[in-house]
Amino acid sequence: MQAAATQHRKQFFPINDRFRQYLTEYHRALELPVTYEDMLKYEDSFPLINKNGDDTLWQTLIYEQQFGRELYEGLKKIYVFLRSGGDETILSNLYIDRVDFCTFGNTKPMRVRVVNQYNDNHDYFYVKKADASRIYGLELEELLSPNAINFLVHKDTLIEEHIIGVPGDDFIRKYLPQPDLHSVRLAKEFIKFNERCFVRLLGDMRAYNYVVEVTPDFEESQYRVRAIDFDQQCYEGRRTLYLPQFFKNNLPVVKLCTELINVETSQQYQREERSLMRRRLRFALHRVQHLRSCMCADQISSTDKMRQLRKELADMHNDYRFMLCHSMGEITFLNITITLGLEGNAAYFPEGDGV
Repeated sequence: MQAAATQHRKQFFPINDRFRQYLTEYHRALELPVTYEDMLKYEDSFPLINKNGDDTLWQTLIYEQQFGRELYEGLKKIYVFLRSGGDETILSNLYIDRVDFCTFGNTKPMRVRVVNQYNDNHDYFYVKKADASRIYGLELEELLSPNAINFLVHKDTLIEEHIIGVPGDDFIRKYLPQPDLHSVRLAKEFIKFNERCFVRLLGDMRAYNYVVEVTPDFEESQYRVRAIDFDQQCYEGRRTLYLPQFFKNNLPVVKLCTELINVETSQQYQREERSLMRRRLRFALHRVQHLRSCMCADQISSTDKMRQLRKELADMHNDYRFMLCHSMGEITFLNITITLGLEGNAAYFPEGDGV
């Protein structure tokens, strides 16, 4: 098994009018009081240090007093829109504790910490520069995965909820060696997560781009692996970049899977996950078709990457129809159709020529 190559910083793609209409129809687009550009108007910053005294590589931002007061009021309203549909009666309970800025991520996100002043309970949400390919990834996560996902779009600003869980790299380092780990359940979930990523072509699931949810059960714990980064939704040209098993920092979990799960059982788990994805797709077929029409007509990667991916998937599936695709959206939905065995209105087959 070869490790996946390191990717370069990805290109941003604007939201076109057709996709923005889709987002409006399904209540993802909303007029908001603060934009990403507003949040860049800070005066100073200082490193955010964690409880162990380590630099988190996030910077806490400092704003001019009057501007900061207005900005924080707008951020509270955004949080209320995101979490409770705009019920402003709870605004007086909340305050913005801080805004952190990550300079090393593709989207250079802002992380906002919101605190309830009556019980000191806190929550986070993220403000990012909107990127069409990422938003397609968020929508596919909502429609095809077992996870609901909450986000809003305003002009070129993307608001995302915080996804709770143990970051994958921390989980591998701290929790994997623990004696009370239910190894078989974790291995089963990782196989299913690997399948979900490949079917809908979500790439770059290195350990720090997903979290592990641990749910205590009456007989030991259950696990769910959730993606938290959707920048690489059908963007790269290499097929292996859409399979978490090929990333080096996932190797401890891959080793666990190969030791505990035989080939027949692994294939059973893959079939189970595909069956669940088919069911979800059929429940939301009209919305999936609408998203498909937007995504297939959109450009969300380079022509070179698109041609490389369609060739690699055509070889893997032994199916020439991938060579008829002219966009990453077409490749994605053809891959979904073939891997899930879709028929009728749920299926998608490209009608182009093989240029």
